[in-house]
Amino acid sequence: MGTLYICATPIGNLEDMTFRAVRILKEVDIIAAEDTRNSIKLLNHFDIKTHMTSYHEYNKVEKARELVGMLLNGKDIALITDAGTPAISDPGEELVRQCIEANVTVTSLPGACAAITALTISGQPTRRFAFEAFLPADKKQRNRILSELANETRTMIVYEAPHHLKKTLKDLREVLGGTRSLTIVKELTKVHEKSMKTTFDKALMLYEEKDPKGEYVLVIDGKDYKEIEKEEAKKWEELSVPEHMEMYMSEGMDKKEAMKRVAKDRGVGKREIYKMMI
Repeated sequence: MGTLYICATPIGNLEDMTFRAVRILKEVDIIAAEDTRNSIKLLNHFDIKTHMTSYHEYNKVEKARELVGMLLNGKDIALITDAGTPAISDPGEELVRQCIEANVTVTSLPGACAAITALTISGQPTRRFAFEAFLPADKKQRNRILSELANETRTMIVYEAPHHLKKTLKDLREVLGGTRSLTIVKELTKVHEKSMKTTFDKALMLYEEKDPKGEYVLVIDGKDYKEIEKEEAKKWEELSVPEHMEMYMSEGMDKKEAMKRVAKDRGVGKREIYKMMI
């Protein structure tokens, strides 16, 4: 039985290709590439003569079955994408899934990844992050994702093409606010790489004056927990304290427990709720 190798390729600078990836691409029986016309430039640069086959979004299910069949017959296959790590927001995830179902060995060769590269130079919190890739083009799906991001406390990473950047910035500003901190990173690892920490308001002002150019990664600060707590407490201001108490007591809580819950909801101490009730 063969092995599927997930091979990361450079996202701009060819010097980011690893020695191991070059060796594996030379040794495997076949390379499954997202776009063979693009990948042939990479292979020629490193003098890799291995035969390529096309594997992309529009043939990913049927072609994956074909590739799994080759693997089961002992062929070793390397999967590459146009740039970066395959199977990350990429049709490669389907091939990996089918390989695992067929008990085919899958191993990954670490390398370039735009999301991680952008995050490390963004100046935004890096301990917890949520990768969103490209926001959906479908309006209904896009709005659903945007509504989920509204209260996201982790740092968010979003990809965007230059011709859609303004719209995406406007959509995100609408749910996250104009003063939310974000870092706009473009042309990673290339000659004109640039990282700019700013806000949505300032970014949109900038791009009203000049058109975006290059491939972009947006690294966005998550929502502050204290802000969420304030918003939650504000919701209860529409109810009086006695009405708030009655809501919980009607659910079967005793007065002491209801008072504790009301105090937590409003972000105050139990003693203050007690005084209000008196």
